[in-house]
Amino acid sequence: MTSEERREARYQRRAAKRRERRLALSKSCGDFEDVFSYENLYAAGHICCKGVGWKSSTQMYRFNLVTNTAATRRTLLEGTYKSRGFIEFDLYDRGKMRHIRSIHISERVVQRTLCDKAVNPTLKPAFIYDNGASTEGKGIDFALDRLECHLQRHYRKYGTEGYALLYDFSNYFANAQHWPVKLELDRRIHDDRTRALANECLDNFGPIGYGLGSQISQTAALMLPNKLDHFIKEKLRIKGYARYMDDGYLLHISKEYLTRCLEQMKEVCASLGIALNLKKTKIVPIKRGFKFLQVKFKLTETGKVVRKMSFETIKKMRRKLKKFKLWNEAGRLVAIGKKVIRKVFSLADICKTYGSWRGHMKRGDSFRALARMDNYFKSLFGFHPSNKTKWRAAICT
Repeated sequence: MTSEERREARYQRRAAKRRERRLALSKSCGDFEDVFSYENLYAAGHICCKGVGWKSSTQMYRFNLVTNTAATRRTLLEGTYKSRGFIEFDLYDRGKMRHIRSIHISERVVQRTLCDKAVNPTLKPAFIYDNGASTEGKGIDFALDRLECHLQRHYRKYGTEGYALLYDFSNYFANAQHWPVKLELDRRIHDDRTRALANECLDNFGPIGYGLGSQISQTAALMLPNKLDHFIKEKLRIKGYARYMDDGYLLHISKEYLTRCLEQMKEVCASLGIALNLKKTKIVPIKRGFKFLQVKFKLTETGKVVRKMSFETIKKMRRKLKKFKLWNEAGRLVAIGKKVIRKVFSLADICKTYGSWRGHMKRGDSFRALARMDNYFKSLFGFHPSNKTKWRAAICT
């Protein structure tokens, strides 16, 4: 046996072991009847109702949760389950118009069960560690902490010298392809009915694209550039790399090497049907600082990583507080069908919104900006957010 034949034999043995592990993991999730058991659907119904209990559709579904769960399971087992379509609307967010296609609460329960019990457990081992979006135990804090960790490791080797390649996908959700994700589902989910339902949920969005507002689309969007993640980590050997959905960065000492990496990344993205946004994709010096997930990172000469929150988020919150003040005093006009009513916007709603924003701002080293915003809040509503007595009284009203 030649050396090439021995190498090929070793590769085939490793590939066979990987297939066995994937099959064992998929079988541990159970067959179609196990995944969509009454207990799993009932628990998913409770989870899906959290945070949206103010919706009339959610209230009606939860009021009849037992019978709705039984009816959903019956249609799934009989093979008569069909999508009810989408609730579509446009949302203007951070200077961009986003088209949302939200699914009905009954379908959200099915997708929650499908993702939590079958799709996510089987796809999760394929992700790199630094893929931090829409994954249990990770999130935006994880992604920001990993960037800080990568910058500190870079500093210990090269100091403040080096460059960061920042990339972004162009119109990612609208142009996302289905076939790469379906290939992974074929490899990793053994049950034909479970896999067929997952593919059907993807096809409901059309031949191309995923809809914002659906759990299966979030998981698929997370999986689609997975080949690019492994290419950068394993082929390009970039250790300081991470991706958060459609935003990512690469850290390296050489600008020329990052330029070559970018050309190879374009080829991999083209093979997956993904287009890089060339306006937002750029190579910048690390010492100058750069923005990732609306947070500006700067590596100082002492090795400290400073985070500064985006000034745009502060301006946006100031405008919101002004509008909240008017709504609180005069009421908010809300259209229900053809009827327009005046809805009271309570101080409790304002405090909860501002408290959530303060929690986000604490991710960065923006103490002075936060202090100025607290004083601005006091000038509008008459008490400082640090006054816990009045703060709790406002929330409890």
